[in-house]
Amino acid sequence: MLIRHPPDIPFAQITDESLYWHRREWLASLGLGMATIAAPGLVRAASRQDEPNTWDEVTGYNNFYEFGTGKEDPRKYAGTLRPFPWSVSVEGEVARPGQYDLAKLFRGLAWEERVYRFRCVEAWSMVVPWNGYPLGEVIKRLEPTSNAKFVEFTTLYDPEQMPGQRRSILRWPYVEGLRMDEAMHPLTLLVTGVFGKVLPNQNGAPLRLIVPWKYGFKGIKSIVRMRFVNEQPVNTWKVSASHEYGFYANVNPEVDHPRWSQATERRLGRLRRQPTLPFNGYAEQVADLYRGMDLRVNY
Repeated sequence: MLIRHPPDIPFAQITDESLYWHRREWLASLGLGMATIAAPGLVRAASRQDEPNTWDEVTGYNNFYEFGTGKEDPRKYAGTLRPFPWSVSVEGEVARPGQYDLAKLFRGLAWEERVYRFRCVEAWSMVVPWNGYPLGEVIKRLEPTSNAKFVEFTTLYDPEQMPGQRRSILRWPYVEGLRMDEAMHPLTLLVTGVFGKVLPNQNGAPLRLIVPWKYGFKGIKSIVRMRFVNEQPVNTWKVSASHEYGFYANVNPEVDHPRWSQATERRLGRLRRQPTLPFNGYAEQVADLYRGMDLRVNY
């Protein structure tokens, strides 16, 4: 896989030297030497035949309202985020609750690369080589109880680090959730990197979620809490615009957004639009999860 490097890196993207060394220590504690970072291994994706988007496209065109509503805002302003050290609180219906630093959360698991299609509800898409760990493998070691039917995720709330949270655009902190079988599905990934590099701030450092058959807003960023619950979580966009965004967010080209069609999409870097694929092209792997459900109602 060809990894493209930008010729010029904006100042906001340059990692402070102390954070750089913290990242090296964290990667070393996971058993990830620099050779592993330079040449990540396993690729499992329905989009293996697709050419990945460029580094500039993947890291420069993002939705991350904690840093502004413009697509370029996260790259401009996310330098205020301090992603290391970092820990995740595990709570609720689980046998092993606690505060986990990332090294402890992932110790012993293989750092994988997966080239996934990424589809945003605004009808643009990318192909991205994400790096991370299967969420299902993490969940297994946390030992959820039989009462755990859903997993709720919460983003960091810190307006000093995330100045967009000073505005009441959404109800902060950002909250998302998955049904337990969705969370355990082999395609669901906890992401810590992209293009074989540590995840940039604007892409959700140091830990975000990717569920490739769902719209991008399900991919919560900068996660600080995982809570195992019995009832369906109330996710942020359903609170803010329930007539536009549901809990499931499965990519369904037959259900239009109230303000635009979802039947086609524009891949960043291409001029022509292309048909949107059901479940974003992952129907063969995930459609059985929703057998018998009306995906026009459960959108």
